[in-house]
Amino acid sequence: MEKKIVDARGLACPLPVVNAKKAVGEFQENGVLTVLVDNEIAVQNLQKFASQKGLQAAGEKKGEKEYEVTIQVAVGVPAASAPAEEAEEEEISCSPDARKKGLVAVLSANVMGGGEEKLGKALMKAFVFALTKQDMLPETVMCYNSGAYLTCEGSDSLEDFRALEAEGVNIMTCGTCLDFYGIKEKLAVGTVTNMYDIVETMENAKTVIRP
Repeated sequence: MEKKIVDARGLACPLPVVNAKKAVGEFQENGVLTVLVDNEIAVQNLQKFASQKGLQAAGEKKGEKEYEVTIQVAVGVPAASAPAEEAEEEEISCSPDARKKGLVAVLSANVMGGGEEKLGKALMKAFVFALTKQDMLPETVMCYNSGAYLTCEGSDSLEDFRALEAEGVNIMTCGTCLDFYGIKEKLAVGTVTNMYDIVETMENAKTVIRP
């Protein structure tokens, strides 16, 4: 039985799938392909890839940011549905949308809670940072009223918002609020939104969290 190992740890999506696809094509006989990755999204995408090819796959978490996907390669076995190349690519997602769909975080101020403003700003900074570390990221983060300051130049949370955006999180900031505070030109992450979109997003949300 032929065996291959592909180390895709540290590789950006969709490279783990690209490398696995190449390795599967190099098998001369039935065997096992083991792919090492460092995130759950890569595991999900590799399992989708295997399913599309009519192959069996199993994912296992080995440790912190250590995952192993085992694909049973059967040479000459046609894919279950023989999808077109374009359809196959559409199934591969580089963001964790399936895990975060319907979860909306609403930040209506640049402080968290009442009382001392300095403490409130520190708590809000910690809250945004904590969002980036959750297994289930929000689908959308909405900032309005003084929360608009959080996504603008000078915000202590900019890097955290950029990290969320890089993971596919939709960052929305109220345009009326940016205009009111005179900071529209300082928006540094995400997009400008309006009250219609804010209401619609909250209305369609499955879960809304507020600090």
